[in-house]
Amino acid sequence: MTDPFASDGAKSPPKPFTVEEGRRQVRSFVLRQGRFTPAQQRAFDELWPRFGVDYHGAPRDFDAVFGRSAKRVLEIGFGNGDALRFAARNDKDRDLIGIEVHAPGVGRLLNALAEDGSDHVRLYHHDAVEVLNNEVADGSLDEVRIYFPDPWHKKRHNKRRLVQPAFAQLLVRKLAGDGRLHLATDWQDYAEQMWDVLDATGGIVNRAGKRGSVPRPDWRPQTHFETRGQKLGHGVWDLLYDKSRE
Repeated sequence: MTDPFASDGAKSPPKPFTVEEGRRQVRSFVLRQGRFTPAQQRAFDELWPRFGVDYHGAPRDFDAVFGRSAKRVLEIGFGNGDALRFAARNDKDRDLIGIEVHAPGVGRLLNALAEDGSDHVRLYHHDAVEVLNNEVADGSLDEVRIYFPDPWHKKRHNKRRLVQPAFAQLLVRKLAGDGRLHLATDWQDYAEQMWDVLDATGGIVNRAGKRGSVPRPDWRPQTHFETRGQKLGHGVWDLLYDKSRE
């Protein structure tokens, strides 16, 4: 099997997202690529030109990328791609963009998209913050989804969590006037931090009221691990924020 990171483009390991902590930069994820199967390697080799978007660091004309003008949904950190695949099957009128740094999950989803014929989906294998900052125009996203981000549950690691004030402000800038932000977590402590950050972020309003959550919307599938956790009494929090016109 060839090295999935041997060349540039989709197969280059992305730089990690960092947040400023004084003068020190803190990573929000650690690359643990896991086992990269031959099928996933073939997906990169054969399907990336169809579904992949190489990071160039310049504003992207997504109408040209998708070959049409439509509303767009961005999922950050799609993991193995189950939620994004579900969305692609059930939301063909909007264009879907996924960002994930872990190569096995990207390869798995590439194969799934080809199987389904979901040509209204494009994937980045890169740092989400760099993509948002440099390739996605302000006010261009109908929705941003972040499902079950790494909770960094040890207190000393909480600073590595993705949902931080600067990142929240970046998301708000990218949302269209009627856009929304949907987050989900199964860690109550992280839900509390999300409320702390997002309820204090200008330009968005919690649909359920301050420090509120909503039942799982029908556009987010329930995962196997979520089902198992709920049977064990674990909670899941879905947070919906709408762009405000303030």
